[in-house]
Amino acid sequence: MMKKIFMTLAAGVLMVLGASAAEQLDIRKITNGAYSAQGVGGMRSMNDGEHYMMIGGGGTCIVRYAFKTGEVVDTLFSVDNARGCDFKRFDGYIMSPAEDRILIQTKTTPIYRRSFTAEYYIYDVANKKMTPLSTGGPQQVPSFSPDGKMIAFVRDNNIHLVKLMFNNSESQVTTDGKFNEVLNGIPDWVYEEEFTMNKCYEFSADSKMIAYVKSVESHVPSFSFVMYRGMAPSYEGNALYPGAYTYKYPLPGVDNSKVSVHTFDIKSMVTRKIDLKIDEEDYIPRIHFTSDPEKLAIVTLNRHQNRMDMYMANPRSTVCKLVLREESPQYINEPTYQDIRFYPDNFILQSQRNNYNHLYLYNLNGVLVKQLTDGEHEVTNFYGWDEKTGDLYYQSNEPSPLRRAVYKQDKKGKKTRLTPATGTSDAMFSKNLQNFVHTHSDIHTPPVITIENVKGKVLKTLVDNKALAEKLNQPGMPSKEFFQFATSNGTVLNGWMVKPAGLDVSGQNSKLPVIMYQYSGPGSQEVLDSWRTGFYGGTLWETFLAQQGYIVVCVDGRGTGSRGAEFKNCTYLQLGLLESEDQVETAKYLATLPYVDKNRIGIWGWSFGGYNTLMSMSSGEPVFKAGIAVAPPTYWKYYDSVYTERFMRTPQENGENYEKTSPINRAANLNGSLLLMHGMADDNVHVRNSMEYAEALVQADKQFDMFYYTNRNHSIYGGNTRYHIFNKMLNFWNEKLKK
Repeated sequence: MMKKIFMTLAAGVLMVLGASAAEQLDIRKITNGAYSAQGVGGMRSMNDGEHYMMIGGGGTCIVRYAFKTGEVVDTLFSVDNARGCDFKRFDGYIMSPAEDRILIQTKTTPIYRRSFTAEYYIYDVANKKMTPLSTGGPQQVPSFSPDGKMIAFVRDNNIHLVKLMFNNSESQVTTDGKFNEVLNGIPDWVYEEEFTMNKCYEFSADSKMIAYVKSVESHVPSFSFVMYRGMAPSYEGNALYPGAYTYKYPLPGVDNSKVSVHTFDIKSMVTRKIDLKIDEEDYIPRIHFTSDPEKLAIVTLNRHQNRMDMYMANPRSTVCKLVLREESPQYINEPTYQDIRFYPDNFILQSQRNNYNHLYLYNLNGVLVKQLTDGEHEVTNFYGWDEKTGDLYYQSNEPSPLRRAVYKQDKKGKKTRLTPATGTSDAMFSKNLQNFVHTHSDIHTPPVITIENVKGKVLKTLVDNKALAEKLNQPGMPSKEFFQFATSNGTVLNGWMVKPAGLDVSGQNSKLPVIMYQYSGPGSQEVLDSWRTGFYGGTLWETFLAQQGYIVVCVDGRGTGSRGAEFKNCTYLQLGLLESEDQVETAKYLATLPYVDKNRIGIWGWSFGGYNTLMSMSSGEPVFKAGIAVAPPTYWKYYDSVYTERFMRTPQENGENYEKTSPINRAANLNGSLLLMHGMADDNVHVRNSMEYAEALVQADKQFDMFYYTNRNHSIYGGNTRYHIFNKMLNFWNEKLKK
């Protein structure tokens, strides 16, 4: 899924630089994280609900803390005293079910957005001894069995099994895995990207079986892009001749991987194929063993993604029973583990069946027990449900589409707001649901992280980011505010604005140029009372631009999230038309403000935001003087099948709108100066999108600027790259909008 490219920079130590009042922000400091908020790393609740773990020492140890005090209890792991440890830092960890062993992750190598390989070590907490998980090469997605006696992992597209009780003996569960042909237990590119996953295998509750999804992608067309030697990093194998990376990438209307579910009996070593009666083109985005080892939940979507089914399969007999069907006139949000949560006797489903996203309780036979939440607001995060007491914990935007709060609801439906502060609150709950780590921020305030109990008592403040707040809220800094306006068709849209300090709002002395930033993708939200607001969070980039004399504005148009399914789904089958109309309407509204120079309005965005920039600039209405499109899709036929067909169906079914929504077909209507930028190794939105669009502009006799980044993916970063791209943007704005 094309998402806002937000770089989480320096979640650890805050670098506070010396500053005077109203310090001028600096692009290099923004892009290298000098203004990043302090956070907490790798925090997880322990089984007892009274303690939590956190990575400490810059990735050198795992420390146990008490929820009640927030104080250190002891160190669970340290590179300094672990026997057999030959590394100085680690990247992550996985705790065993009994918390007596820890998988330590090292030498992590990214593959795509969520997938990576790493070398894992098994650490015994009691004797502090460390041994390699496997000596056969790096591993992917390792997982403990529920009884803690085995670890499964994937290597080279095959599932492997390590039995800890038999001297870590390793065996191979599957043997037919092959790059670009067959994948076992891990998703293909499009599943990983669009169904937000990197693992598709599970142990049964009794640890006797493994269920996994097999994806056959040998027939799926491949996509290739050139890889040069480059720098930061340098690929020395490409020093003389460039190399190429080739992988499977299904386009709209093209064949997807053929997927099936299989089970492996660990004792008998028998593999079975589940008898799942679905169409060949259907998706299997989730499998999950329930508490009953004879019930494997399999979630499927039809190719149109407007029907979601849940089957309960017997892993031995392979018989499947349909227990739940969810349908929508448009599309169903991609199902994730967050959307369907399993409990010993029940599962909770998130659904927008009544326009707003709410929680529904089912038993394991698929019988609806009751709707748990209701109202004209969205449940935006689900934290947990106490099956014994019926207490429910979740986040919602009940206060406002722009804000989030954490709630507790008892079995009678009585709600208690646990986080009264205005802004955005999120939580990480203890496993007994009695304590939570509360992260609160708003557009003016960086995250404040506290430990609280469900009775409303603050137990400890972990992070206050006070120094950063003072630094960025000094007198003389640009101001930030929210606003609303109604478009010509009566739609009320939400926005935020960053204004230079001392702005003459009467406009009598000067009128200033405006830079509009937007993302605009389906279900997204950029207008939020949160510190993550703006491209870098904290409106850092936008504040910098305001200090250069620009007004910066962001408006969420139709198709964005947190305002119900009707508002979000109205762009169905015509992705990009209404979104660009609303950005044009925004520019027209801004032009009426006395302090805005209507002849100097620019627009920019990244990914879908880049696409919508091109659509808005070629709408036929000359309201934009300049625009920047970074990594934009330019023709939905060039983007992946799962995402595109969710909103557009296939080109065979909806071909006319595929043409109407392509900036390539609007090239002759481009108005204003354009800077086009793309990473040349973008596995997500291929650089062909910008190349083909550039050719259309050339043939339409449209002048424009473009810049491509060697070996960079969709996020365009590495070495000096981020500083370069934002400095280039600044120079472009100064050249085109300051005149």
